[in-house]
Amino acid sequence: MRIVVLDGYCLNPGDLNWNALRAMGDVEVFDRTPEAQVVERAAGATVALTNKSPFSAATLAALPELKYIGVLATGYNIVDVAAARERGVTVTNVPTYGTHSVAQMTMALLLELCHQVGRHSELVRSGVWNGNPDWSFWRSPQMELAGKQFGVVGFGRIGRQAAVAAAGLGMKIAAYDAKPGEPLANADFQWMDLDELIATSDVVSLHCPLFPDTKDLMNEARIATMKPSAFLLNTSRGPLIVEQDLADALNNGVIAGAGIDVVPQEPPVNGSPLFSAKNCIVTPHMAWATLEARGRLMDVAVNNVRAFANGAPVNQVG
Repeated sequence: MRIVVLDGYCLNPGDLNWNALRAMGDVEVFDRTPEAQVVERAAGATVALTNKSPFSAATLAALPELKYIGVLATGYNIVDVAAARERGVTVTNVPTYGTHSVAQMTMALLLELCHQVGRHSELVRSGVWNGNPDWSFWRSPQMELAGKQFGVVGFGRIGRQAAVAAAGLGMKIAAYDAKPGEPLANADFQWMDLDELIATSDVVSLHCPLFPDTKDLMNEARIATMKPSAFLLNTSRGPLIVEQDLADALNNGVIAGAGIDVVPQEPPVNGSPLFSAKNCIVTPHMAWATLEARGRLMDVAVNNVRAFANGAPVNQVG
């Protein structure tokens, strides 16, 4: 069985290995594959693994020997699933691997907004503390989170884990989900409708998937209803937020700050208005990237291929 990994670098920049995959067939790994080279590199392969290298209907038609596409992520919009189904190509994803890592990054962004640890460390390193007349100083407002409301938009696995972490800091939890499940136990918790949650929360944290009805969810009108002291966090999908609307809100003091790990175009080749917005932390879609989470992703991806080879596909989306 010929197996091709089209864009393996982000998953495995060298601190993991492909040995378990190689045990199942002839494996060729490419760090990155642009769309124009997908057909060339996947030609003759039975199995292709991809994260961002796309499989359109035309690409699938040009790969008659391909029988399986394993998406190295939870989202699988990179594949034309309907076209794959028509051609009898199995498509799988990795639905659970980064729950704790993404929730942890959510807290990292929030705590940085509360304390600006990086900025103050640099001030110390540059000698500002040495010459300070007082034994203590701070150059940004310091915020205690206990008793404040953490509003979770999308109460799935990651949103729930972020809420657990926030509750551990003494925060009250409000949650909105299109399909509410079990409430969070052992916490000051309540369900709210979306507009109420956005208007009353001290922190609004986005953990919902990207669908047509969630695209541009946080636009000028919704952001305007937030508390002036509130923070907005996004570790989910960039298009949930209208970037310019958020930048304008930050620059005009409509809200106090934002922590963003995702933007609509990645990498943002033309920049983003958020890069220069006031009190906005932007990180390069790294919440998923802990060694532990990537190791789990690798294990599930390999197991998906093994299950397909055994005739009993798991985590099938198409």
